[in-house]
Amino acid sequence: MNLKVDSYIEKSDKLQAELKALQSIMLECGLTEDFKWRNPCYTFNDKNIIILGRLKESCILSFLKGVLLTDSKGILKPAGPNSRSAKIISFTNVDKIHTLKNTLRNYIFEAIEIERLGLKVNLQKEREIQYPEELQLVFKEKPLLKTAFENLTPGRQRGYILYFESAKQSKTRSARIKKYEQRILNGKGFHDCVCGLSKKMPACDGSHKKY
Repeated sequence: MNLKVDSYIEKSDKLQAELKALQSIMLECGLTEDFKWRNPCYTFNDKNIIILGRLKESCILSFLKGVLLTDSKGILKPAGPNSRSAKIISFTNVDKIHTLKNTLRNYIFEAIEIERLGLKVNLQKEREIQYPEELQLVFKEKPLLKTAFENLTPGRQRGYILYFESAKQSKTRSARIKKYEQRILNGKGFHDCVCGLSKKMPACDGSHKKY
């Protein structure tokens, strides 16, 4: 048991029963409880296996090497559009957790075995990122901005490019690039928190809208 995890769960009014049920299952499976990245983390031989997280209306189990799981029941989903390794299961009520308890235990034991065997996710080389013409022109004028952009993770780079390219007109694309120049120079992604109020750092959870 981890005091930080206990505090995390106690502060979760809506999802407390669900989080406790999932916590219990993972501890029963012999995982070690830790607290990393502002969330409960469950490890095996000091290797991260599962992250337990809460959203506004649900809680999730994130298997960090989920793509290697057999997923015999077809209950895993991609963690996000840029995730190539993690798979998640979401829960909105404790009944679903109790129903899937044996299945979850099997998935957890499989995840432990994957780590015990030292299996790795085969991450293919990132496809070369293509910069829109407007961004290339700005980079020629502002090499520091180009350096800052290239220092972002590939996922953050793609997030910006998708946003810039979604504008139909060139002048709109240029305006969007100009608007986000300082954020890029600060090393922030398109969806990252910049106000410091988010409770799900580094992602923005909309907390700034409350003020």
